Amino acid sequence: MKRYIHTAIFYALMAMAGGVFYRKFAKYNHYTGRTTLAFVHTHYFILGMLFFLLLLVLEKSFSLTDQKTRRILTAYHAGLNLTVVMLLVRGILQVKEAAISKAMDTAVSGLAGIGHIVLCVSLILLLLRIRKCIGAE
Repeated sequence: MKRYIHTAIFYALMAMAGGVFYRKFAKYNHYTGRTTLAFVHTHYFILGMLFFLLLLVLEKSFSLTDQKTRRILTAYHAGLNLTVVMLLVRGILQVKEAAISKAMDTAVSGLAGIGHIVLCVSLILLLLRIRKCIGAE
């Protein structure tokens, strides 16, 4: 259970750092348009902090953590962090108004998509695991 609360705290701090980075980086570069940097904050707060706080409550009630759950959560972390890194890359490119090739643009979008897919699949697997652990099959 300690791992879940520590992870929630970590993601809360990352969310706050992401929010500050978004505001300061855009302001420093005199950028007033929309950018994906704004989504770093919400992704880490909801899919990071809130998710692990909910998992903490479920763990306390149902003791669902085992080796299989840990593997799923490892994939979840990878998917979430890959997604956020690609949001950062895309956002920085937007703020800097960098001219990138079609291939680079596609690569950034593709990696963000892979992050979202890994996140989605691991979330579904975890929900199925929770259903099994609480006996709601």
